[in-house]
Amino acid sequence: MSKVLVIGAGGVAGVVVQKCAKLPEVFSEIHLASRTLSKCEALQETAGKDRVVGVYQVDADDAAKVADLIRKVKPSLVINVALPYQDLPIMDACLETGVHYLDTANYEPKDEAKFEYSWQWAYQERFKEQGLMALLGAGFDPGVTNVFTAYAAKHYFDEIHYLDIVDCNGGDHGQAFATNFNPEINIREITQRGKFWENGEWHETDPISVRKDLDYPNVGVRPSYLLFHEELESLVKHFPTLKRARFWMTFGDEYLTHLRVLENVGMTSIQPVKFQGQEIVPLEFLKAVLPNPGSLAEGYTGKTCIGSYVTGVKDGQQKTIFVYNNCDHAETNKEVGAQAVSYTTGVPAMIAASMMLQGEWMQPGVWNMEQFDPDEFMKRLNQYGLPWQVMECDQPFGK
Repeated sequence: MSKVLVIGAGGVAGVVVQKCAKLPEVFSEIHLASRTLSKCEALQETAGKDRVVGVYQVDADDAAKVADLIRKVKPSLVINVALPYQDLPIMDACLETGVHYLDTANYEPKDEAKFEYSWQWAYQERFKEQGLMALLGAGFDPGVTNVFTAYAAKHYFDEIHYLDIVDCNGGDHGQAFATNFNPEINIREITQRGKFWENGEWHETDPISVRKDLDYPNVGVRPSYLLFHEELESLVKHFPTLKRARFWMTFGDEYLTHLRVLENVGMTSIQPVKFQGQEIVPLEFLKAVLPNPGSLAEGYTGKTCIGSYVTGVKDGQQKTIFVYNNCDHAETNKEVGAQAVSYTTGVPAMIAASMMLQGEWMQPGVWNMEQFDPDEFMKRLNQYGLPWQVMECDQPFGK
């Protein structure tokens, strides 16, 4: 049994805390911290005070304050489901206090939409020297899609050559324009240039300029756009036989129309501007007026479909499989009061944390999900609410 400190109190944190609370044999105590104490207190009421035994206010941008909190709580593991800007301060605090670390999204600077693992991979030797483990990107994508790829490579192929990760939200929340996770992160991802790996180098595309209409199991045909997503960076590193790796996400026409209008008037900018004598960041202001992603669960209908199309060779023959999960918004709301996008991120974080604490995945250093044996993790996905399927395809992706 182990004590954990969860940092963050948004929709994903709500799922993590409630799922951890159901496993007292693994998580003996759960402590929760956020910049907003009232959010922690509300979640403590939901999960039960006998399970979330401590709630705290902390500025996760400040490594010293996070370290002070860790010394007070004395956890075995910090589960970071705060903002990606805060990854490095929390990692610094874990190093200072001798505690293991897990997050669900890679670090990015607050003043630049730059998604890469270089900052966190640079911590490898420091974590290794202290006998500590940092597990990066333990959500769904990144996270489960990395494990899906590793599982495919282990069980279905001698060598993998092509990877297409697809992320479809086929649900309807009834809002004219809303993001399913933190608006700052979501909009920064979409408005940056697309990027994919092919023939040993990265290629860039204009934002939302490459589209395929893909047929998703149990959802149907949806317009899907090429984006850059951080798991591509780690997967092409750890699977060097890959000749091409891409990431696709679905967006409806209405969503993209709203986004283009907001972008045209400067509301998606991350550069500060002066307004009535005060400095504001337009995207932060937009976040404040958009619906809270955590509020979308009630009445949300439909399903997600997220997975990895993998093409490679087995016994000299080329083949393609699709490893995927469908998740139902109404069902996740019924279970934990969250929409499926939060659920599909929070459940894998809980599973990965349990595997670290139980020694299934425990190795000093900084690691990505695909670097560990995938089998037990895949088993626990089925066990804890994210059942997966393998579909053998008649032809390669997109044909």
